[in-house]
Amino acid sequence: MVRALEDPRPPIPLAYRTEDRIGIQQLARDFAMRRVLPIANELDPEHGLIPEALRKEMGDLGFFGIMIPEKYGGLGLGVFEYALVTEELARAWMSVASIIARSGLAATFPATQRAELVPRAARGDWLAAFAMSEPDAGSDVASVRTRATKVDGGYLINGQKMWCTFADQANCIVVVARTQPYDPERRHAGIRQLAVHKDPGTFPAGVTGNPIRKIGYHGWHTWELSFDDCFVPDDALLGSDRTEPGDPDGGFKRTASGMTVPRIHTAARAIGLARGALEDSVAYVQQRRQFERPIGDFQSIRFKIANMAAKVEACRALMYQVAHDADQGESVDVKAAMVKYLASEMSERVTSEAIQIHGGAGYTTDFPVERYWRDARLTKIFEGTSEIMQRIISDSLLPASALR
Repeated sequence: MVRALEDPRPPIPLAYRTEDRIGIQQLARDFAMRRVLPIANELDPEHGLIPEALRKEMGDLGFFGIMIPEKYGGLGLGVFEYALVTEELARAWMSVASIIARSGLAATFPATQRAELVPRAARGDWLAAFAMSEPDAGSDVASVRTRATKVDGGYLINGQKMWCTFADQANCIVVVARTQPYDPERRHAGIRQLAVHKDPGTFPAGVTGNPIRKIGYHGWHTWELSFDDCFVPDDALLGSDRTEPGDPDGGFKRTASGMTVPRIHTAARAIGLARGALEDSVAYVQQRRQFERPIGDFQSIRFKIANMAAKVEACRALMYQVAHDADQGESVDVKAAMVKYLASEMSERVTSEAIQIHGGAGYTTDFPVERYWRDARLTKIFEGTSEIMQRIISDSLLPASALR
């Protein structure tokens, strides 16, 4: 196994640099390289799960509470720091960079529950899964068919969900469902979010699941879920529209608007993967010899490295800007779509180039570049596909067609 570069941590641009940010970046970098990378190299090839001990360490370091207020036991930091930590963790294993997002759903719960749940989430003791997609509903959230039918004391949930990662190990599954029948004239109406609480390692009554056979994103399972009269109490309804007489589209708007930070998070994950591929390639080409010299002496290889580095840095610069603007309270929905689109497309190309640089060795599980490539491919799909990102961007620039 080629040894990674000692400390190629990218400097934070002066405009955004603070001692605290330098410190949290160093902390995340050291943890990722010292603890996460060896575990990823061992467990990912055999599809092993992220160890609970590693999750406990992440909780102790505050990684689950980056954006949770200090009064709840979090770090009280912003999207910028969230992106910094995410990139460092993804450089080692994207699944570990992803699991830190599982604490954020606690903030969407009613105030009476937040006081108990959010401090646990900040420690990583309470983590959630999100069940939105269905066999016929993905990017088109308004197509959701899962029903939450009002009954005495609560709701009965019935329907199918797809792509629900961490559903088995989570403390809760937040389900996007309809509290009224689907109406093609008012597709957004009646969409709500409901909390299905459960014990980690089990599914509650009325819920069954089948793990999906993924080609990557190992470290945890992704599930197809079936809800069959799964009962939840009245207080399981989340959001400001819990009492029903509010905005009939409120649940849909909340679901759609909640994608901005996840898309910045995905950009950071994509950049971390690409950076891992770049760093490993730089180390590899200095050690691999052909024709009695390191292959890094050949111009074709050197130019590949240069192109990879330039693309990573360009996406990182945009990510920093978008994260900073989000922390300043600016609306960054379109810019988040831009950076998610560019970073994920870049990551697939850079990680693929890393495999080419490694030659036959890159097509084995003995080197982590194949893991970076498999995981990078997913960043173009989840949190909105590249095609959906292009639609969001183009719709912000062009008038709507009368044919729509």
